[in-house]
Amino acid sequence: MQLHEIKRPKAYKKKSPRVGRGGKRGTTSGRGTKGQKARAGHRIRPAIRDLIQRLPKLRGFKNKSIQEKATALNLDQIEKLGLKVINVEELRKAGILKRDEKRAKILGRGEIKTAVTVEGLEVSKSAKEKLEKAGGRVVNTNAPMDRKSSNENEKDSGNKKPAKENSAISE
Repeated sequence: MQLHEIKRPKAYKKKSPRVGRGGKRGTTSGRGTKGQKARAGHRIRPAIRDLIQRLPKLRGFKNKSIQEKATALNLDQIEKLGLKVINVEELRKAGILKRDEKRAKILGRGEIKTAVTVEGLEVSKSAKEKLEKAGGRVVNTNAPMDRKSSNENEKDSGNKKPAKENSAISE
């Protein structure tokens, strides 16, 4: 006997049962009854695909902004509070702002007769006019810059040539 004549015994490799082809295991062949996993060619989809499909497909879709909204506070509410200085700490003490709220904006609804100093809060134009008319003042506003006003400033500061030079060139 030589090395190339050696053969493995027949019982050496056990055949694994072929599931899903009928035969000895009954009608369902070890796959259970019905459902996606019992079908031929079943493929479980990744969960991320379903999440992606839920996103709107329309143009112009944007996620909600992360920035928290400012708590609205009107002039008539300020009048009822009876405070002389209004800032975040005073509004928290009065119970208008919660502990986790950091922003508040004063809006112009109602009238105010007492002089009030507003510190570190956003204030609308109409509210600012009414506060100053009543003898109050607005200090250190955290209002975001208006886009229109910043764009107008950039246009004004641009390098424009005088009209006379342009007309001289065209002649």
